[in-house]
Amino acid sequence: MAGQVMKNWLQQRAYLTPNRVALIFENQEWTYEELDADVRSLARKLGTNGVREGQHIAFLMDNHPKTVMLVHALHYLNVVMVPLNKRLSPAELDYQLQDADVDVVIVDRRHQSVSEELQFENILPLDEILQSEENNSELIESIDLDQLHSIIFTSGTTGHPKGVMLTYGNHWWSATGSALNLGIHDNDRWLCMVPLFHVSGLSIVMRSVIYGITMVLHTGFEPKEFIRSVHENRVTIASVVSVMLSNVLDSEMFKPFPDAFRCMLLGGGPAPLPLLKRCEAERIPVFQTYGLSESASQIVTLAPEDSFRKLGSAGKPLFPSQVKIVPTNDGDREVGEIHVKGPNVTRGYYKKESVNAEKIKDGWLATGDIGYLDEEGFLYVLDRRKDMFVSGGENVYPAEIEACLSGHEAVAEVGVIGAPDEKWGRVPAAFVVVRKQGEVSKQSLIDYCAARLAKYKVPNIIQFIDEIPRNASNKILRKDLHPFLKKDDDYEG
Repeated sequence: MAGQVMKNWLQQRAYLTPNRVALIFENQEWTYEELDADVRSLARKLGTNGVREGQHIAFLMDNHPKTVMLVHALHYLNVVMVPLNKRLSPAELDYQLQDADVDVVIVDRRHQSVSEELQFENILPLDEILQSEENNSELIESIDLDQLHSIIFTSGTTGHPKGVMLTYGNHWWSATGSALNLGIHDNDRWLCMVPLFHVSGLSIVMRSVIYGITMVLHTGFEPKEFIRSVHENRVTIASVVSVMLSNVLDSEMFKPFPDAFRCMLLGGGPAPLPLLKRCEAERIPVFQTYGLSESASQIVTLAPEDSFRKLGSAGKPLFPSQVKIVPTNDGDREVGEIHVKGPNVTRGYYKKESVNAEKIKDGWLATGDIGYLDEEGFLYVLDRRKDMFVSGGENVYPAEIEACLSGHEAVAEVGVIGAPDEKWGRVPAAFVVVRKQGEVSKQSLIDYCAARLAKYKVPNIIQFIDEIPRNASNKILRKDLHPFLKKDDDYEG
Protein backbone atom coordinates (compact mmCIF):
# COMPACT_ATOMS: atom_id res chain seq x y z
CA MET A 1 0.00 0.00 0.00
CA ALA A 2 1.40 3.38 -1.04
CA GLY A 3 2.18 6.02 1.52
CA GLN A 4 2.07 9.78 1.15
CA VAL A 5 3.15 10.87 -2.34
CA MET A 6 4.73 14.20 -3.30
CA LYS A 7 6.51 15.65 -6.30
CA ASN A 8 10.16 14.82 -6.90
CA TRP A 9 12.06 17.14 -4.56
CA LEU A 10 14.46 18.63 -7.10
CA GLN A 11 11.73 19.01 -9.73
CA GLN A 12 9.51 20.86 -7.24
CA ARG A 13 12.35 23.08 -6.06
CA ALA A 14 13.33 23.97 -9.65
CA TYR A 15 9.68 24.88 -10.30
CA LEU A 16 9.32 26.99 -7.15
CA THR A 17 12.66 28.85 -7.14
CA PRO A 18 14.43 28.19 -10.47
CA ASN A 19 16.93 31.04 -10.21
CA ARG A 20 18.22 30.44 -6.69
CA VAL A 21 21.77 29.12 -6.43
CA ALA A 22 21.55 25.41 -5.69
CA LEU A 23 25.17 24.30 -5.64
CA ILE A 24 28.62 25.86 -5.41
CA PHE A 25 31.75 23.84 -6.08
CA GLU A 26 35.12 25.56 -6.42
CA ASN A 27 34.45 28.31 -8.99
CA GLN A 28 31.25 26.82 -10.42
CA GLU A 29 27.62 27.57 -9.59
CA TRP A 30 24.33 25.92 -10.59
CA THR A 31 20.88 27.40 -10.17
CA TYR A 32 18.10 24.97 -9.31
CA GLU A 33 16.87 25.14 -12.89
CA GLU A 34 20.34 24.36 -14.24
CA LEU A 35 20.89 21.58 -11.71
CA ASP A 36 17.59 19.96 -12.58
CA ALA A 37 18.38 20.06 -16.30
CA ASP A 38 21.76 18.39 -15.74
CA VAL A 39 20.21 15.79 -13.43
CA ARG A 40 17.49 14.89 -15.93
CA SER A 41 20.11 14.46 -18.64
CA LEU A 42 22.16 12.18 -16.38
CA ALA A 43 19.07 10.15 -15.45
CA ARG A 44 18.29 9.49 -19.12
CA LYS A 45 21.91 8.48 -19.76
CA LEU A 46 21.68 6.07 -16.84
CA GLY A 47 18.57 4.65 -18.47
CA THR A 48 20.53 4.12 -21.68
CA ASN A 49 23.02 2.08 -19.64
CA GLY A 50 20.36 -0.22 -18.25
CA VAL A 51 19.56 1.38 -14.90
CA ARG A 52 15.92 0.61 -14.19
CA GLU A 53 13.26 1.28 -11.58
CA GLY A 54 13.52 -0.94 -8.51
CA GLN A 55 17.20 -1.78 -8.87
CA HIS A 56 19.78 -1.32 -6.12
CA ILE A 57 22.47 1.02 -7.45
CA ALA A 58 25.72 1.53 -5.54
CA PHE A 59 28.21 4.33 -6.14
CA LEU A 60 31.89 4.69 -5.28
CA MET A 61 32.67 8.35 -5.86
CA ASP A 62 34.38 11.41 -4.41
CA ASN A 63 32.60 14.53 -3.20
CA HIS A 64 31.85 16.19 -6.54
CA PRO A 65 28.91 17.89 -8.29
CA LYS A 66 28.46 14.75 -10.41
CA THR A 67 27.89 12.79 -7.18
CA VAL A 68 25.20 15.26 -6.10
CA MET A 69 23.63 14.99 -9.57
CA LEU A 70 23.76 11.19 -9.40
CA VAL A 71 21.84 11.17 -6.12
CA HIS A 72 19.06 13.24 -7.67
CA ALA A 73 19.15 11.28 -10.94
CA LEU A 74 18.58 8.06 -9.01
CA HIS A 75 15.50 9.72 -7.48
CA TYR A 76 14.14 10.29 -10.99
CA LEU A 77 14.67 6.59 -11.78
CA ASN A 78 13.11 5.36 -8.53
CA VAL A 79 15.98 3.07 -7.59
CA VAL A 80 17.49 2.31 -4.17
CA MET A 81 20.90 3.92 -3.74
CA VAL A 82 23.75 2.27 -1.83
CA PRO A 83 26.55 4.78 -1.07
CA LEU A 84 29.92 3.01 -0.67
CA ASN A 85 32.64 4.09 1.73
CA LYS A 86 35.66 4.79 -0.46
CA ARG A 87 38.06 3.92 2.36
CA LEU A 88 37.01 0.27 2.46
CA SER A 89 39.06 -2.60 1.08
CA PRO A 90 37.83 -4.51 -2.00
CA ALA A 91 36.87 -7.44 0.26
CA GLU A 92 34.78 -5.17 2.48
CA LEU A 93 33.12 -3.58 -0.54
CA ASP A 94 32.35 -7.00 -2.03
CA TYR A 95 30.59 -7.98 1.19
CA GLN A 96 28.39 -4.88 1.12
CA LEU A 97 27.55 -5.27 -2.56
CA GLN A 98 26.40 -8.83 -1.98
CA ASP A 99 24.60 -8.06 1.27
CA ALA A 100 22.64 -5.15 -0.28
CA ASP A 101 21.72 -7.11 -3.45
CA VAL A 102 23.34 -4.45 -5.62
CA ASP A 103 22.62 -4.61 -9.36
CA VAL A 104 25.10 -2.00 -10.63
CA VAL A 105 28.08 -0.11 -9.21
CA ILE A 106 28.86 3.36 -10.59
CA VAL A 107 32.46 4.51 -10.14
CA ASP A 108 34.24 7.75 -10.90
CA ARG A 109 37.65 7.88 -12.57
CA ARG A 110 39.61 7.91 -9.31
CA HIS A 111 38.03 4.67 -8.09
CA GLN A 112 38.17 2.63 -11.29
CA SER A 113 41.35 0.88 -10.17
CA VAL A 114 39.65 -0.16 -6.92
CA SER A 115 36.60 -1.42 -8.82
CA GLU A 116 38.84 -3.66 -10.92
CA GLU A 117 39.78 -5.56 -7.76
CA LEU A 118 36.16 -6.32 -6.89
CA GLN A 119 34.56 -9.71 -7.43
CA PHE A 120 31.49 -7.80 -8.59
CA GLU A 121 31.19 -7.61 -12.38
CA ASN A 122 28.45 -5.13 -13.27
CA ILE A 123 30.43 -1.89 -12.97
CA LEU A 124 29.61 1.31 -14.84
CA PRO A 125 32.36 3.95 -15.11
CA LEU A 126 30.91 7.44 -14.74
CA ASP A 127 32.87 8.67 -17.77
CA GLU A 128 31.14 6.11 -19.99
CA ILE A 129 27.74 7.10 -18.66
CA LEU A 130 28.40 10.79 -19.34
CA GLN A 131 29.40 10.01 -22.94
CA SER A 132 26.22 8.03 -23.58
CA GLU A 133 23.17 9.14 -25.53
CA GLU A 134 20.04 10.05 -23.59
CA ASN A 135 17.12 7.64 -23.91
CA ASN A 136 13.55 8.82 -24.34
CA SER A 137 11.98 7.08 -21.36
CA GLU A 138 9.83 9.15 -19.02
CA LEU A 139 11.35 10.01 -15.66
CA ILE A 140 9.47 9.24 -12.45
CA GLU A 141 8.37 12.59 -11.06
CA SER A 142 6.78 11.51 -7.78
CA ILE A 143 8.11 10.33 -4.42
CA ASP A 144 6.39 7.87 -2.10
CA LEU A 145 7.56 8.66 1.42
CA ASP A 146 7.16 5.02 2.48
CA GLN A 147 9.42 3.80 -0.31
CA LEU A 148 12.98 2.63 0.36
CA HIS A 149 15.39 5.40 -0.62
CA SER A 150 18.83 4.17 0.46
CA ILE A 151 20.77 1.44 2.21
CA ILE A 152 23.59 3.01 4.22
CA PHE A 153 26.02 0.71 5.95
CA THR A 154 27.00 1.30 9.54
CA SER A 155 30.68 1.88 10.22
CA GLY A 156 31.17 -1.72 11.32
CA THR A 157 33.76 -1.11 14.03
CA THR A 158 33.19 -4.71 15.14
CA GLY A 159 32.06 -7.54 12.88
CA HIS A 160 30.30 -6.98 9.56
CA PRO A 161 28.47 -3.67 9.07
CA LYS A 162 24.70 -3.71 8.66
CA GLY A 163 22.75 -1.98 5.90
CA VAL A 164 20.45 0.64 7.40
CA MET A 165 17.25 1.00 5.39
CA LEU A 166 16.15 4.63 5.06
CA THR A 167 12.94 5.64 3.31
CA TYR A 168 12.21 8.92 1.57
CA GLY A 169 10.07 9.68 4.60
CA ASN A 170 12.99 9.13 6.98
CA HIS A 171 15.03 11.72 5.06
CA TRP A 172 12.05 14.08 4.77
CA TRP A 173 11.37 14.04 8.51
CA SER A 174 15.07 14.41 9.28
CA ALA A 175 15.11 17.59 7.19
CA THR A 176 11.85 18.77 8.76
CA GLY A 177 13.07 18.15 12.32
CA SER A 178 16.28 20.06 11.68
CA ALA A 179 14.39 22.97 10.12
CA LEU A 180 12.02 23.19 13.09
CA ASN A 181 15.08 23.42 15.33
CA LEU A 182 17.44 25.67 13.35
CA GLY A 183 14.95 27.56 11.19
CA ILE A 184 15.46 28.38 7.53
CA HIS A 185 16.86 31.74 6.42
CA ASP A 186 16.67 33.13 2.88
CA ASN A 187 20.44 33.59 2.77
CA ASP A 188 21.38 30.16 4.17
CA ARG A 189 24.32 28.35 2.61
CA TRP A 190 25.30 24.95 4.03
CA LEU A 191 28.98 23.98 3.82
CA CYS A 192 29.55 20.27 3.18
CA MET A 193 33.06 18.91 3.73
CA VAL A 194 31.84 15.59 5.14
CA PRO A 195 31.62 12.56 2.79
CA LEU A 196 28.58 12.26 0.56
CA PHE A 197 28.57 8.50 1.10
CA HIS A 198 27.93 9.14 4.81
CA VAL A 199 24.47 10.02 6.11
CA SER A 200 25.66 13.46 7.25
CA GLY A 201 26.74 14.44 3.73
CA LEU A 202 23.81 12.78 2.01
CA SER A 203 21.37 14.57 4.31
CA ILE A 204 22.82 17.96 3.30
CA VAL A 205 22.19 17.12 -0.37
CA MET A 206 18.51 16.57 0.33
CA ARG A 207 18.01 19.27 2.94
CA SER A 208 19.38 21.96 0.65
CA VAL A 209 16.83 21.07 -2.05
CA ILE A 210 13.92 20.72 0.38
CA TYR A 211 14.77 24.06 2.03
CA GLY A 212 15.68 25.85 -1.21
CA ILE A 213 19.10 26.92 0.06
CA THR A 214 22.62 26.68 -1.37
CA MET A 215 24.91 23.71 -0.78
CA VAL A 216 28.60 24.64 -0.81
CA LEU A 217 30.48 21.44 -1.62
CA HIS A 218 34.15 20.60 -1.03
CA THR A 219 36.01 17.43 -1.98
CA GLY A 220 37.02 16.95 1.67
CA PHE A 221 38.06 18.75 4.84
CA GLU A 222 40.97 21.19 4.77
CA PRO A 223 41.06 23.93 7.46
CA LYS A 224 42.28 26.74 5.17
CA GLU A 225 39.64 25.94 2.58
CA PHE A 226 36.98 25.79 5.29
CA ILE A 227 37.91 29.28 6.48
CA ARG A 228 38.14 30.64 2.94
CA SER A 229 34.75 29.23 2.04
CA VAL A 230 33.03 30.63 5.13
CA HIS A 231 34.14 34.11 4.10
CA GLU A 232 34.07 34.00 0.30
CA ASN A 233 31.04 31.76 -0.20
CA ARG A 234 29.05 33.45 2.59
CA VAL A 235 28.44 30.17 4.43
CA THR A 236 25.88 30.33 7.25
CA ILE A 237 25.82 26.67 8.42
CA ALA A 238 28.54 24.02 8.53
CA SER A 239 28.63 20.38 9.67
CA VAL A 240 31.75 19.28 11.57
CA VAL A 241 33.12 17.03 14.31
CA SER A 242 35.32 18.29 17.16
CA VAL A 243 38.67 17.52 15.51
CA MET A 244 37.65 19.48 12.41
CA LEU A 245 36.52 22.48 14.45
CA SER A 246 39.70 22.41 16.52
CA ASN A 247 41.84 22.36 13.37
CA VAL A 248 39.94 25.34 11.97
CA LEU A 249 40.56 27.38 15.12
CA ASP A 250 44.24 26.35 15.17
CA SER A 251 44.82 27.34 11.54
CA GLU A 252 47.11 30.27 10.87
CA MET A 253 44.47 31.44 8.38
CA PHE A 254 41.73 31.73 11.01
CA LYS A 255 39.94 35.05 11.33
CA PRO A 256 36.60 35.95 12.93
CA PHE A 257 33.61 34.55 11.10
CA PRO A 258 31.12 36.93 9.45
CA ASP A 259 28.01 37.82 11.44
CA ALA A 260 25.91 35.91 8.90
CA PHE A 261 27.44 32.60 10.06
CA ARG A 262 24.79 31.26 12.43
CA CYS A 263 25.35 27.55 13.08
CA MET A 264 28.31 25.22 13.57
CA LEU A 265 26.56 21.84 13.73
CA LEU A 266 28.91 19.71 15.83
CA GLY A 267 28.56 15.93 15.93
CA GLY A 268 30.75 12.97 16.82
CA GLY A 269 30.61 13.26 20.62
CA PRO A 270 30.62 15.95 23.33
CA ALA A 271 32.84 18.98 22.79
CA PRO A 272 35.64 19.66 25.32
CA LEU A 273 35.09 22.76 27.46
CA PRO A 274 38.22 24.56 26.14
CA LEU A 275 36.96 24.14 22.58
CA LEU A 276 33.56 25.58 23.49
CA LYS A 277 35.25 28.47 25.33
CA ARG A 278 37.33 29.26 22.23
CA CYS A 279 34.19 29.23 20.08
CA GLU A 280 32.40 31.51 22.55
CA ALA A 281 35.34 33.94 22.47
CA GLU A 282 35.27 33.93 18.66
CA ARG A 283 31.46 34.29 18.63
CA ILE A 284 30.95 31.01 16.77
CA PRO A 285 27.54 29.52 17.65
CA VAL A 286 28.01 25.78 18.24
CA PHE A 287 25.02 23.43 18.13
CA GLN A 288 26.12 20.09 19.59
CA THR A 289 24.27 17.09 18.18
CA TYR A 290 23.77 13.36 18.51
CA GLY A 291 22.82 11.36 15.46
CA LEU A 292 23.33 8.08 13.67
CA SER A 293 22.73 6.49 10.30
CA GLU A 294 19.64 4.83 11.73
CA SER A 295 18.03 8.23 12.38
CA ALA A 296 18.97 9.73 8.99
CA SER A 297 21.50 12.07 10.68
CA GLN A 298 20.92 14.19 13.83
CA ILE A 299 18.10 13.34 16.20
CA VAL A 300 19.16 15.28 19.32
CA THR A 301 20.57 18.83 19.36
CA LEU A 302 21.87 21.23 22.02
CA ALA A 303 21.46 24.95 21.35
CA PRO A 304 24.39 27.34 22.03
CA GLU A 305 22.59 28.99 24.95
CA ASP A 306 22.75 25.69 26.83
CA SER A 307 26.33 24.77 25.87
CA PHE A 308 27.87 25.68 29.23
CA ARG A 309 24.83 25.18 31.43
CA LYS A 310 24.56 21.63 30.06
CA LEU A 311 28.22 20.95 29.36
CA GLY A 312 28.67 17.52 27.80
CA SER A 313 25.03 17.14 26.79
CA ALA A 314 23.85 16.41 23.24
CA GLY A 315 20.62 18.28 23.97
CA LYS A 316 16.98 17.36 23.54
CA PRO A 317 15.34 15.39 20.71
CA LEU A 318 14.22 17.21 17.58
CA PHE A 319 10.51 18.00 17.47
CA PRO A 320 9.19 14.84 15.71
CA SER A 321 11.42 12.47 17.69
CA GLN A 322 11.63 10.83 21.11
CA VAL A 323 14.47 9.52 23.28
CA LYS A 324 14.40 7.23 26.31
CA ILE A 325 16.92 5.34 28.42
CA VAL A 326 16.52 1.61 28.99
CA PRO A 327 18.52 0.50 32.07
CA THR A 328 21.18 -2.12 31.51
CA ASN A 329 21.80 -5.05 33.85
CA ASP A 330 24.57 -3.40 35.86
CA GLY A 331 22.21 -2.00 38.51
CA ASP A 332 22.51 1.67 37.50
CA ARG A 333 18.95 2.95 37.10
CA GLU A 334 19.96 6.26 35.53
CA VAL A 335 22.52 5.11 32.97
CA GLY A 336 21.39 2.76 30.22
CA GLU A 337 21.07 2.17 26.50
CA ILE A 338 19.73 5.04 24.43
CA HIS A 339 16.56 4.21 22.49
CA VAL A 340 15.14 6.52 19.81
CA LYS A 341 11.80 6.73 18.04
CA GLY A 342 10.34 8.95 15.35
CA PRO A 343 9.44 9.27 11.67
CA ASN A 344 13.12 9.79 10.82
CA VAL A 345 14.18 6.47 12.40
CA THR A 346 14.86 3.44 10.22
CA ARG A 347 12.41 0.59 9.97
CA GLY A 348 15.34 -1.82 10.24
CA TYR A 349 18.44 -3.35 8.72
CA TYR A 350 18.34 -4.90 5.26
CA LYS A 351 17.85 -8.68 5.37
CA LYS A 352 18.54 -8.78 9.13
CA GLU A 353 15.19 -9.90 10.51
CA SER A 354 16.59 -11.42 13.69
CA VAL A 355 18.56 -8.25 14.44
CA ASN A 356 15.50 -6.11 13.72
CA ALA A 357 13.38 -8.21 16.08
CA GLU A 358 15.98 -7.74 18.81
CA LYS A 359 16.75 -4.04 18.32
CA ILE A 360 13.39 -2.55 17.28
CA LYS A 361 10.31 -2.89 19.50
CA ASP A 362 7.13 -0.79 19.17
CA GLY A 363 9.03 1.62 16.94
CA TRP A 364 11.81 2.16 19.49
CA LEU A 365 15.32 1.50 18.16
CA ALA A 366 18.05 0.35 20.54
CA THR A 367 21.06 2.40 19.42
CA GLY A 368 23.85 0.53 21.20
CA ASP A 369 24.93 3.83 22.77
CA ILE A 370 25.03 4.34 26.52
CA GLY A 371 23.82 7.52 28.21
CA TYR A 372 21.36 9.14 30.57
CA LEU A 373 18.75 11.89 30.72
CA ASP A 374 19.01 14.59 33.38
CA GLU A 375 16.06 16.01 35.31
CA GLU A 376 15.29 18.47 32.47
CA GLY A 377 15.35 15.81 29.76
CA PHE A 378 18.76 16.65 28.29
CA LEU A 379 20.59 13.65 26.85
CA TYR A 380 24.16 12.82 27.87
CA VAL A 381 25.89 10.26 25.63
CA LEU A 382 28.60 8.38 27.48
CA ASP A 383 29.88 5.98 24.83
CA ARG A 384 29.17 3.07 22.57
CA ARG A 385 28.06 0.07 24.60
CA LYS A 386 30.69 -2.08 22.91
CA ASP A 387 33.48 0.42 23.74
CA MET A 388 32.71 0.48 27.47
CA PHE A 389 34.97 -1.69 29.62
CA VAL A 390 35.00 -2.73 33.27
CA SER A 391 37.93 -1.85 35.52
CA GLY A 392 37.85 -3.29 39.03
CA GLY A 393 34.08 -3.64 38.82
CA GLU A 394 33.48 -0.08 37.61
CA ASN A 395 32.13 0.84 34.17
CA VAL A 396 34.59 3.01 32.24
CA TYR A 397 33.56 5.01 29.16
CA PRO A 398 36.50 5.90 26.87
CA ALA A 399 34.72 8.98 25.47
CA GLU A 400 34.63 10.55 28.95
CA ILE A 401 38.40 10.19 29.34
CA GLU A 402 38.95 11.44 25.79
CA ALA A 403 36.85 14.52 26.51
CA CYS A 404 38.92 15.21 29.64
CA LEU A 405 42.31 14.87 27.93
CA SER A 406 41.13 16.92 24.95
CA GLY A 407 40.83 19.82 27.36
CA HIS A 408 44.62 19.89 27.90
CA GLU A 409 46.19 22.64 25.85
CA ALA A 410 49.01 20.38 24.62
CA VAL A 411 46.69 17.64 23.33
CA ALA A 412 45.61 17.76 19.69
CA GLU A 413 43.80 14.39 19.58
CA VAL A 414 43.29 11.42 21.86
CA GLY A 415 41.82 7.92 21.77
CA VAL A 416 41.23 5.63 24.75
CA ILE A 417 40.75 1.86 25.06
CA GLY A 418 40.77 -0.69 27.85
CA ALA A 419 44.12 -2.47 28.18
CA PRO A 420 44.35 -5.93 29.81
CA ASP A 421 45.52 -5.82 33.43
CA GLU A 422 46.11 -8.72 35.85
CA LYS A 423 44.81 -6.85 38.89
CA TRP A 424 41.90 -4.77 37.58
CA GLY A 425 40.84 -6.75 34.49
CA ARG A 426 41.20 -3.71 32.26
CA VAL A 427 42.66 -0.25 32.76
CA PRO A 428 42.42 2.92 30.66
CA ALA A 429 45.10 3.34 28.00
CA ALA A 430 45.26 6.73 26.28
CA PHE A 431 46.90 7.33 22.91
CA VAL A 432 47.75 10.98 22.49
CA VAL A 433 48.68 13.19 19.56
CA VAL A 434 50.40 16.30 20.91
CA ARG A 435 50.38 19.71 19.30
CA LYS A 436 54.15 20.01 19.65
CA GLN A 437 56.65 17.28 20.48
CA GLY A 438 58.22 17.51 23.93
CA GLU A 439 55.83 20.12 25.34
CA VAL A 440 54.12 17.72 27.75
CA SER A 441 55.09 14.60 29.70
CA LYS A 442 53.06 11.45 30.23
CA GLN A 443 52.99 12.00 33.98
CA SER A 444 51.67 15.54 33.59
CA LEU A 445 48.76 14.19 31.55
CA ILE A 446 48.06 11.55 34.19
CA ASP A 447 48.12 14.27 36.86
CA TYR A 448 45.78 16.40 34.74
CA CYS A 449 43.25 13.57 34.59
CA ALA A 450 43.67 12.74 38.29
CA ALA A 451 42.51 16.26 39.17
CA ARG A 452 39.36 15.87 37.07
CA LEU A 453 38.34 12.21 37.00
CA ALA A 454 37.61 9.44 39.45
CA LYS A 455 40.70 7.35 40.21
CA TYR A 456 39.54 4.32 38.21
CA LYS A 457 39.11 6.50 35.11
CA VAL A 458 42.64 7.94 35.18
CA PRO A 459 44.79 6.40 32.42
CA ASN A 460 47.35 3.88 33.64
CA ILE A 461 48.98 3.99 30.22
CA ILE A 462 49.85 7.01 28.10
CA GLN A 463 51.30 6.50 24.66
CA PHE A 464 52.27 9.27 22.24
CA ILE A 465 51.44 8.45 18.63
CA ASP A 466 51.47 10.42 15.36
CA GLU A 467 47.85 9.97 14.33
CA ILE A 468 44.57 8.72 15.76
CA PRO A 469 42.94 6.18 13.41
CA ARG A 470 39.56 7.42 12.25
CA ASN A 471 36.91 6.33 9.79
CA ALA A 472 35.63 8.45 6.91
CA SER A 473 33.23 10.34 9.18
CA ASN A 474 36.12 11.17 11.55
CA LYS A 475 35.00 8.86 14.33
CA ILE A 476 37.80 7.20 16.31
CA LEU A 477 38.49 3.59 15.34
CA ARG A 478 39.33 2.30 18.80
CA LYS A 479 39.85 -1.25 17.55
CA ASP A 480 42.80 0.07 15.51
CA LEU A 481 44.46 1.41 18.68
CA HIS A 482 44.98 -2.06 20.17
CA PRO A 483 48.04 -2.87 18.01
CA PHE A 484 49.81 0.10 19.64
CA LEU A 485 49.64 -1.62 23.03
CA LYS A 486 53.00 -3.00 24.14
CA LYS A 487 54.93 -3.61 27.32
CA ASP A 488 58.00 -1.44 27.47
CA ASP A 489 59.56 1.41 29.39
CA ASP A 490 57.51 3.97 27.47
CA TYR A 491 54.48 3.27 29.62
CA GLU A 492 53.53 4.80 32.90
CA GLY A 493 51.82 2.67 35.56
